Amino acid sequence: MNTNPTGAPAKKVLVVDDNEIVIKTITLKLQGAGYQVITAMDGAEAVAMARKESPDLILLDISFPPDVGGVPWDGFRIMEWFHRLDTAKKIPIIVITGSEEPKTKERATAAGAVAFFQKPLEHDYLLKVVRATLGDAVANPV
Repeated sequence: MNTNPTGAPAKKVLVVDDNEIVIKTITLKLQGAGYQVITAMDGAEAVAMARKESPDLILLDISFPPDVGGVPWDGFRIMEWFHRLDTAKKIPIIVITGSEEPKTKERATAAGAVAFFQKPLEHDYLLKVVRATLGDAVANPV
């Protein structure tokens, strides 16, 4: 079992994004702060990982390329699926997007997002919001 710097079990964060560089940079930042990170690159994988791992928080991109399987996944559809899962419906979701569309933030908030970030990310501020959302007062600024 992973632990954070205080020796307590590390909280799990599921990072869902189709960009490997975004996943890698967020993962490094969160792991450096003592979080256990699980990743997914599409909607089906995200739902499967949420079921399997029961994360404490989800960081979710909104834009995904069209799915070859015929299901057009986007962050909003993924949020709908999370809300249908008994194991995931109460997990806080922070939305991350590259969209400049003003309605995206409104729609994400209406869908239950607890916070909203525009890419490129300000990683220190994101970490601060993650800690606040999880109720962590970890004195380990990265």
